[in-house]
Amino acid sequence: MECHGYGYWRTRRLASSVSFRVLRGYLFVAVFFAAVLPAQTPTRSSFDIEEATVADLQQRMQSGRETARSLVEKYLTRIEAIDRQGPALHSVIEINPDALAIADQLDAERKARGPRGPLHGIPILIKDNIATADRMMTTAGSLALAGATPPKDAFIVERLREAGAVILGKTNLSEWANFRSTHSSSGWSGRGGQTKNPYALDRNPSGSSSGSGAAAAASLSAVAVGTETDGSIVSPSNNNALVGIKPTLGLLSRTGIVPIAHSQDTAGPMARTVADAAAVLGAMVGADPSDPATKSSARNGRRDYSPALDAAGLKGARLGVVRNRLFGYSPAADAIAEAAIADMKKQGAVIVDPANIPTLGKFDDSENDVLQFEFKADLNKYLAWLGPAAPVHSLKDLIAFNTAHAEQELPFFGQEILEQSEKRGPLTSAKYRAALAKNRVMSRALGIDAVMTKFKLEALVAPTGGPAWVIDLVNGDGGMATAPGPSTVTSVAGYPHITVPAGYFRGLPVGISFFGRAWSEPTLIKLAYSYEQATKHRRPPTFAPTVAVR
Repeated sequence: MECHGYGYWRTRRLASSVSFRVLRGYLFVAVFFAAVLPAQTPTRSSFDIEEATVADLQQRMQSGRETARSLVEKYLTRIEAIDRQGPALHSVIEINPDALAIADQLDAERKARGPRGPLHGIPILIKDNIATADRMMTTAGSLALAGATPPKDAFIVERLREAGAVILGKTNLSEWANFRSTHSSSGWSGRGGQTKNPYALDRNPSGSSSGSGAAAAASLSAVAVGTETDGSIVSPSNNNALVGIKPTLGLLSRTGIVPIAHSQDTAGPMARTVADAAAVLGAMVGADPSDPATKSSARNGRRDYSPALDAAGLKGARLGVVRNRLFGYSPAADAIAEAAIADMKKQGAVIVDPANIPTLGKFDDSENDVLQFEFKADLNKYLAWLGPAAPVHSLKDLIAFNTAHAEQELPFFGQEILEQSEKRGPLTSAKYRAALAKNRVMSRALGIDAVMTKFKLEALVAPTGGPAWVIDLVNGDGGMATAPGPSTVTSVAGYPHITVPAGYFRGLPVGISFFGRAWSEPTLIKLAYSYEQATKHRRPPTFAPTVAVR
């Protein structure tokens, strides 16, 4: 099972007060853009910070060529030209109305005291399931949460603000992190519509962090933040030629993030380079008293991963190629992965091939059981945290809301997973506890840990996924969308996973994955950076209407 988290704003009339709140938000954003953007939208060629890295932007601000305000203005103009108009990616669901004011404050601080660090003044987009206690909404893409204001920022948002980042806005996503229907289209939400892939507009960006993936790929912000339960960071990063880091469970706090399952959920960075992803990851690290899983992050996490950025990091590294189940589903992905492995050898890596994980495929059903049990418990807890002002207060309420507003929420696919989850019992259930125990043993001790110990490996490698599939609002995701990949074993284990652009098939990106034991982020970043620097496959999207097959 692949959760990938596992219209644009439309003004259709809702038969409840939510319609007014949502429409009021749309009108505010329209007025905001009219006030801050120039009358004429520039062409793509005039956007002089396309593909700019965090270091590039810092150098520009340090030299006085740019300010945080000018960067925000440029990205807002880019969003208007690329996301609202032109290709109309539908990747940004809401703009932060305070972004310019925040940028001004950070510019004044830089002038008075210097920058706080590498993210000072850097515009960042975050997924719309990550809470912000400001004038933006946090809805998980659902109209059921339109107008709800979280009581406080998510812990990782607090960290980003402390680091000096400018939260530019929220990105679209597969509604409820793609944990709603067995026939969903990744990247679609009732609030945001269908996100498009900037490399071919009729192709799926993948979910559930679809908006973060498409936006970062299209240079709508410097970097973006997504979340993953099973594949939702690495799969859209694969489809959008990005570096995505799914960290060890507990490295980053989940407080204030709309949940699926506490045994697998995590946030993570999505960026155009390994260095940028590492910078954002470090900024978000921290032990959170409200999330007990982060207790170990104080000992095992780092606030600065830049020392791991070693261009010679592949030399002498022992890497295992996981071939069982992770190869053979896409000839294009296989060919690109084989070339990537050859490039690793050229950089001095010691390749153990094969280094198969014998338990792959043996815990798919039990993963689904765990996710549904935890979703019911965790979502009800989150909705209670929102307080009485929330439009819905339980999973049962959410199902009823969707049924009552079927024209807006159920026009293309249903809510079978929500309904199945509602039927699950408490977390004290024997079935849940047995499934969770099985998953941990099969993915950890008998899975990743076993093969790495057997072959004395630093990391495992495999193709992240195949090329993007065609958007299909009739049948939903299929084909490459449901192909096996390393995200399931790493997500179930709670272990880190990094994907890096490895090549293209007919213009569509394909990534290579590095994954390993818990808390091995520095090692994986070192390997990923070394591979990236040796190959430099990343290239900007062309916004082609479709794939050229001749």
